[in-house]
This record gives sequence, C-alpha cells and structure tokens, in this order.
Amino acid sequence: MVHPKPKTIGQEAFYGYLLDRPHDAECLPAVVRQYEAFKKGESPEVPDVPFLKLTALNLSEEAWAKIAARASWQTTRMNLNTFARHGVFTRPHLVQAIANRLRNPEAISKARVFPYQLMAAYAMADSAIPGEVREALQDAMEIAIRNVPALTGKIYVCPDVSGSMSAPVTGYRKGATSAVRCIDVAALVAAAMVRKNGSAEVLPFEQNVMNVTLNPRDSIMTNAAKLAAIGGGGTNCSAPLALLNARKAAGDLVIFISDNESWVDTGQARGTVTMTEWQRFKSRNANAKLVCIDVQPYGTTQAKERADILNVGGFSDAVFDVIAQFQTASLQQDHWIGEIEAVTLN
Repeated sequence: MVHPKPKTIGQEAFYGYLLDRPHDAECLPAVVRQYEAFKKGESPEVPDVPFLKLTALNLSEEAWAKIAARASWQTTRMNLNTFARHGVFTRPHLVQAIANRLRNPEAISKARVFPYQLMAAYAMADSAIPGEVREALQDAMEIAIRNVPALTGKIYVCPDVSGSMSAPVTGYRKGATSAVRCIDVAALVAAAMVRKNGSAEVLPFEQNVMNVTLNPRDSIMTNAAKLAAIGGGGTNCSAPLALLNARKAAGDLVIFISDNESWVDTGQARGTVTMTEWQRFKSRNANAKLVCIDVQPYGTTQAKERADILNVGGFSDAVFDVIAQFQTASLQQDHWIGEIEAVTLN
C-alpha cells in the first residue's frame, strides 16, 4: 500500500474525488467534470471514458450510438448484442462503420485476436445484428487465422463428432451457458489447421472415422460448419489411429479434440486401446507427437502425459501456441508456471 501525496491542486481534487472525500469540483480534470455532468443530466455530451463507466447509466439511443461509434475493436466484438438492443444498428452509417472496424486488418492485429474469440462472437450474435456485421466477423476470422502458428511435417487432426460433442463447451450453467458447442471447437481447430498447414489431414470420428474432405481455400466458418454438421453416434477415440496404422501411415503430429465423455476407452489392462494404437504408430514414426485436447476435462485421459504426449484441458486461442511449442520441443515440463510468471501486472 502507498499513500501518494498530491503535487498539484488538480491532483488533490482528483484524489478526493476517488476517495469520496470533500474536494473542489472545479479543479477536477476536464474528462471527470464532463462525466459527472453527463451522469447528472447537465450535459448531453457523452464523455470519452471507459465503456463500463457508461453502461450502468440510463443512456438514450443517441448516447449508445456515440459510444458504439468510438468503441475499441474488442469492445465492439464483445457488445454486438448490447448495441443491437439499444438501437445502434438502426443507423445505417453505424452498421457500415462497425462492419469496417471488425474486418480492419490493422485493428485485428493490434487486438491480437484469434479465431475462437470470433467464433464465439459469431455464435452468440442474435438475429437483430445485421447480416453485414455478421459477415464482417467471418472476414475478421479469415484475417485472424494469420495469428495461428504454422506447424511442420505431416499432421493429422482428429475431431470428435459424436453425439456428446453437441453439448455447450462451458457445460450447462444457469445464465452462463455458451452458444459455442464442443463440436464447434473441434471443427474450428481442424479448419484452422487445414488452412495453415495445407497437407494436414482431418479424420473426424465417432464409432468410426467419417469420410469428409475439407478445402483449405474454403472459409474457416464453411469448413467448421461442414464438420459440425456430421455430429452424432457413439465414440471410439482409437478409430483414427487404428485407421492410420492400417494404412501404415507416416506422420509427425496427431491432434485429438474431444470432450470428457470420450476419454473412457479402457479396453486393455495395460492401458487404453488408443494408447495401444499410438504405440503402434510410434513404432513406425519414432519422433511423432500426440496432442489430446479435452474441451471438457474432468480428470480422465486416454493417453498419459509424457515426452511425446501432451494433454490440454479446456480450450482457448492460447492452445494453438501451446501445440506449436510442444511440437518444436520448446514447451518445458513446467511450462504453465513459466506462462504465469511471464504475465506483467500493471
């Protein structure tokens, strides 16, 4: 704790304002005076303050329009439904401005946005949001895919498309259930890998491996929708590896994306069938690695973690970087501790 002493009359007034103590309001910074005047209804001018300072106020449609007009890229992405509820999209010039903001390459790069954030925004966008804005989210995803690291070698991506994958990725939580399903996440990872790694092969599976062809030149959303439409049936996680072994396939990286209900294949006393098939694959591909992304982790796994196997619980856009680091052997055993220690606290 520190007790800074004000060096100017303005600082003294501002400190008093923050602490709810007596202060000279005329000496407050201009933006604070504007904010207080706006809150009291003494000024119609919307102050340029953080978004959350305004949303709790009783704002007019005109005020919401001004907020939307100057919102940051991330604020825009996260509040499209809010803008729709408050009449922002009844103004054609704002529809165009917001669509242009969302698909702006420089703004996307500055925001360091990845595809999953955009898929979530697209999935949660309600029918009141204009088609032009929804299409801009798809355009943004095509640009954001540049932030996904490219991998090396022959890659196989195995998205689980069984019936259980239709569940929300967050699980069912009152008031907090996501519109994004587990199968949407699996499809996104597969589509992103195909786009960034043209030779990647996708092996969607339920009881068996399903036959589907993805075009790397199709949009991410198109390929994701194609995979997500397959869903149904039971789950056999060893099926993709069994197929690769039947082919005597060569490969460098195999990625599974599934949910917790899938990690129950314990067909042999010495381990899962999946692990047995992985050992067969490794006998031909000594340097190959396996990544198991469990989007709804509860503590079970088909492949115990070791030097050539990485288990990832849950999902965010950070998973793409983790996979890349794992493949290049730059991911250390205490990698999560390193990630936490690397965070700078302001």
